[in-house]
Amino acid sequence: MTPRTCFLTIFLLFPVEATVWPEFRGPNAQGVVKASNVPSKMGQENLVWKREIPGAGWSSPVMSSGLIVVTTAVKNPGTELRAIALDAETGKVVWDQKLFEPSEEEAGSIHAKNSLASSSPLIAEGVVYAHFGHMGTAALSLKDGEVRWRYHDSYPAMHGNGGSPVLVEGVLIFSADGEKKGLLRALDVSSGKLKWEANRNQDVRRKFSFGTPLIVESGGEKVVVSQGSGMVGGYRPADGKLIWWVEYGEGFSLVPRPVYQEGHVYLTTGFMKAKLLAIRLDGAKGEITDTHVEWVSTKDIPTTPSFVISGDEIYVTDDTGRLSCLSRKTGERLWRDSYKRKISASLTLVDNRLFAFSEEGQGFVHKVSDKGIEEIAVNDFAEPVFASPIIFDGSVIVRSKSNLWRFGN
Repeated sequence: MTPRTCFLTIFLLFPVEATVWPEFRGPNAQGVVKASNVPSKMGQENLVWKREIPGAGWSSPVMSSGLIVVTTAVKNPGTELRAIALDAETGKVVWDQKLFEPSEEEAGSIHAKNSLASSSPLIAEGVVYAHFGHMGTAALSLKDGEVRWRYHDSYPAMHGNGGSPVLVEGVLIFSADGEKKGLLRALDVSSGKLKWEANRNQDVRRKFSFGTPLIVESGGEKVVVSQGSGMVGGYRPADGKLIWWVEYGEGFSLVPRPVYQEGHVYLTTGFMKAKLLAIRLDGAKGEITDTHVEWVSTKDIPTTPSFVISGDEIYVTDDTGRLSCLSRKTGERLWRDSYKRKISASLTLVDNRLFAFSEEGQGFVHKVSDKGIEEIAVNDFAEPVFASPIIFDGSVIVRSKSNLWRFGN
């Protein structure tokens, strides 16, 4: 194992101290953060600032170099897809850049719970990558919002967009699983040109999905773990070659991001009846459905919110708010509780505190362990929350339907 391989393996295995929040689900892309002095109670007494965000967007905010970036879709009177940067200390807008203006026909119809800006941006080396699914992808300067390139190759979408991009070895990779075909695409980050495209070739009725890839180490090399309808595959970043795959029937409309722990990938299978799979990656080549799936759980599995893993425990909530703790090694359910609210935002774990945000606008914070759950705080944002929070420097950043909030101790 090379030092670089060892570092990435450790990075994915353990909680990461949050100094930046560069992509969907944070520094390790898995929603688990080591942080101190982070507030559980979020109210007027510890509100640092609140900023209204124009338009509609369920994308999660990202942060680097003291700037928070969000994407949104603004009616003006047509649709403008925008990226907005705010100063993390003051909440003031630093820049606001229009990126695309899709026609109504190109944007298409979206699901009632979706928006035209649901894919979260990504920040790397001073560049913001703003992704809007079938409506386009753009690279901008983090400092001033200057556009470096735009990529646009539309495809027939279903219910809108949702999956977020990843960056590895100089390529930006994202799902393009539309109504008629399931694809994985990679763009050269320096030019924005298409570098490769992988056809999933699934034999399923509904080919559309909204998966966000995850980069892992397997067999001494980086692998892009990417889900589509009916299957998940491990792809080579350089050329999109399919290394291994697991099939799971007719599962479609994938949203939750996979999670990696100790040589295993854990993922859900989408509609109609979601399952949670534990897949061993050691020696994975070709189809490994019958050889590497170690267990399957079928009770209270999400179709929208991503889950978290801490040690040997998996904390997972389904879309109706039924929260479970599963054994990571066996899939056995250790306990079950309920938020009694609909949950679409992905779970975030800070030390042993689990943060969850509801479609009705509540922000739940609980102490969790394999023994059970203890309520710490229930916060009220008075409007829906679909985005996942940023945790940094003793603060919590929350994006609700119309506002961005910073709370701190």
